[in-house]
Amino acid sequence: IFDPFLQEAKCGYIIIVMALYWCTECMPLAATALLPVILFPLLGIMESGKVCVLYLKDSNMLFIGGLLVAIAVEHWNLHKRIALKVLLIVGVRPALLMLGFMSVTAFLSMWISNTATTAMMVPIAQAVLEQLSNTEAERDERELREGRDNQAFEMAEVTTTKLPLDNFTKQQSQDPESGYDLALEQRRKDREAKYLLLNKGMSLSVCYSASIGGTATLTGTTPNLILKGQMDDIFPENGDVINFASWFGFAFPNMVLMLVLSWLWLQCMYLGLNFKKSFGCGLNTEMDREAYKVMKEEYKKLGNMKFAEVGILTIFVLLVVLWFSREPGFMPGWASELNRNGQFVTDGTVAILMSTLLFIIPSQLPSGENNTRQTERKLKAPEALLNWKVVHERMPWNIVLLLGGGFALASGSEVSGLSIWLGESLAPLKSIPPFAISLLLCLLVGTFTECSSNTATTTLFLPILASMATAIELHPLYVMLPCTICASLAFMLPVATPPNAIAFSYGTLKVVDMAKAGFVLNIIGILCINLGINTWGTAMFRLDTFPSWANVTHGAP
Repeated sequence: IFDPFLQEAKCGYIIIVMALYWCTECMPLAATALLPVILFPLLGIMESGKVCVLYLKDSNMLFIGGLLVAIAVEHWNLHKRIALKVLLIVGVRPALLMLGFMSVTAFLSMWISNTATTAMMVPIAQAVLEQLSNTEAERDERELREGRDNQAFEMAEVTTTKLPLDNFTKQQSQDPESGYDLALEQRRKDREAKYLLLNKGMSLSVCYSASIGGTATLTGTTPNLILKGQMDDIFPENGDVINFASWFGFAFPNMVLMLVLSWLWLQCMYLGLNFKKSFGCGLNTEMDREAYKVMKEEYKKLGNMKFAEVGILTIFVLLVVLWFSREPGFMPGWASELNRNGQFVTDGTVAILMSTLLFIIPSQLPSGENNTRQTERKLKAPEALLNWKVVHERMPWNIVLLLGGGFALASGSEVSGLSIWLGESLAPLKSIPPFAISLLLCLLVGTFTECSSNTATTTLFLPILASMATAIELHPLYVMLPCTICASLAFMLPVATPPNAIAFSYGTLKVVDMAKAGFVLNIIGILCINLGINTWGTAMFRLDTFPSWANVTHGAP
């Protein structure tokens, strides 16, 4: 028999150790996430079987199913086809081009990993800008050459009547070749300075929009799934308050708002306030046509849409439709009857069902070869849309363990009584207005996530926030939901998140560039999230009331 307070202290010690390991990364993040399997049984907090089962919960299956579909999309280059097609529609004027890249990146990040999206989009942006720069260089050289030839022709007519002059300006007029070289050099410097700014702005727009886009869907980024899992673990009677449809209903408008404001900020910072020049007002210059040609050539390289791409697109659309219609909230969903006596069908069930089809459906139709050729070679079934070798290479299994480690910590805090102790300690916060609590916590999480993994940040903070909300009788989602999204707003440092590191690796960005742009975007993101949670979020989740399912007054047995 263990002393109750000693149990709380033991669990607190484990959390502190894991927090230090996650922040310093002295061990791999996934290896640190396995510590509860060792420490909880050894210190008598939880039985080993109960700890281990937390590492493969329903949220993990939702994560795996969603990633399997995303891997299939990447494997057949469907995401690149979508990206290039949208960019061809948007055009290549600087402001619209940036908006196009941000929109495409954000959309793709809703469904596939932020890292993969950024890794694909940044090289495309670099290629388009390089083509724009090369075309402008050729135009400048042609204009100056024509001007030099005309000037030389005029000087030939007046040579007999004008004496050579000594000062630089007049010498330049007497020596067209020297003036040509100086003008060409000056234009080159101006052009390089302009495209350096454009390059910085475009690289930042891609990596930032990847992080912003991931917040829009439940499977878009890991912190969202951690919230879902911990809500179900800490408040098992919550009635599936967080599912794919409800998350999308809140997070998607917030994502659009953040994306538009981020675009305006980057537009002002790197393209200037000359909207007429940036948007082009319908102009179609040779530069635009050349850059458009680059994107069109890239699109042509993909060839016609293959049967595999059509199959994956169909499965993807069906998956999203099934997610939205399972429990839409405003009306009974297709799973309402099945879930009458419990949560038999969840978003994870749907994800695994649709991803399993990827291993069954062939990637091509049977060929129309004649019987002679078929008999000459060994008959072989066509490859499926997805095979396990591809999954093994691309699946980030470490994230599954990270999710499990978070669920284990949350459960351990509840069983040991640590969550109740923390809640009682934070009870004085009840005198502070809820909007102020949410704002301060968002600032805290937003700062913390710049220095540590967003997964580790949400894993550590969410159980504490749940305890605090219960103690002061505040709707748990009022603080847990905005802080979860804020954990994805790591904009200031290259090491804060993989998309930032990818953009930084191309060499045009400096740390100070990312810090200046990212600081303002962090503030924009925090304000947008708090605006959303106090307006449509309150209406959707009834955040102005304290729900009965959140009235947890004792630890789990």
